Amino acid sequence: MRPISKVAPDWWDYTTLDTELLDDAARLSADDLLGLSRPGFTVKFYDTLEDFYLAEALEYVVAWRQATPERPAGICGPIGPTEQLPLVARLVNELNLDLRHAHFWGMDEWVVDGTAVAEDHPLSFARADRELCFDRIRPELRMPAENLHFPSLPPDDYVRSYDRARCVIMQGGQGEVKHWAFNDPLRRTGKHQDAPPSPEEYRKLGTRLVELHPMTIIQNARTSGGGVVTGVPTHAVTVGPWETWKAEKVSIWHAGSHDNPFGQRLTALMISKRLPDSAVPMSLLADHPNVQFNYYRAGVGTCEAEMH
Repeated sequence: MRPISKVAPDWWDYTTLDTELLDDAARLSADDLLGLSRPGFTVKFYDTLEDFYLAEALEYVVAWRQATPERPAGICGPIGPTEQLPLVARLVNELNLDLRHAHFWGMDEWVVDGTAVAEDHPLSFARADRELCFDRIRPELRMPAENLHFPSLPPDDYVRSYDRARCVIMQGGQGEVKHWAFNDPLRRTGKHQDAPPSPEEYRKLGTRLVELHPMTIIQNARTSGGGVVTGVPTHAVTVGPWETWKAEKVSIWHAGSHDNPFGQRLTALMISKRLPDSAVPMSLLADHPNVQFNYYRAGVGTCEAEMH
C-alpha cells in the first residue's frame, strides 16, 4: 500500500511516491536537469528573467503567425506566470501582427456555487488575460471575440473549439502540487482509496469541474490573495489532458516563484525517465510527443537543507 500524504491525508500527491525516487530528484544539480533532455522532451535554461519572459511571450507570436484563413491556429496560455502577457501585446503592436485568424484558449477559471466566476471577480483569470494582454493590443490587430476561448460550465463550446483551430502550443506553469492548469491529484476515496487513477484513466479527463487540492488553494492564496486562504475558491473549471494531447507542443515555464527547487526537479526527472503517475499530474506529460521545460537558471535553486 502506498504511503499516506504528509500534507493532505485524504488526497493523493507527490509525497505518496517511493522515497527512492524523491531522493533521486532532490540530488539533481542544475546541470543534471539539462541532461534530462531526450527525444520528445527538451530542457532549456535562461540566464536572465528578461530573456525568460521574452522567450515565453515569443511563443504567442510563433503560434499566431501560423494562423491562416484555411487553417486558423493559436495558443493556450496560463495565468501563472503572467509576466509575459504585457510583452505579448507589445510584440503584436510593434510587429503589426494581424490576429484575425488567430485563437487563444485560457487554461482555467475559478468556480463558485457551480458557476465560473464573472470577469468582475477580483481573481478572474479571463479578466487578467484581457487587462494584461488583449486590451493592450491595438483594436485593428485584435482577434475576433469568438476566437477568445475561456473555459466555463458546461464546457461543451470550449471543448469543441479545439477542433476548430490548431492549438500550436499549450503553455503553462507548474504549481506546488505538480499540476499544469488545475489538473490536480484526486482525493483518496472510492475506487481510488488505495491507488491513484492510472495514467491512462487520468489522461482521458477533459475540460471539467475540479475540486482543488489543499496545496493549490494555499499556493494561490500566497501568490494572488495576500495569504487570505478563505478568499480563494475551492473549485475551478480547467482544461484537461484530453485537450492537452491535441496541442502540438506543451511548453512549461519555471521561473522559480510558483514551484520550489524540489518540484522543478521531480517532474523533469519523471518525464525524462517516463515514469507517469497521476499523483504527480505533470509527470503524465511523459507520454506527450513534444514537451519543453523552460527554467530561469537562478530560480532552479538547490534542495540542500538551509536554516534562515
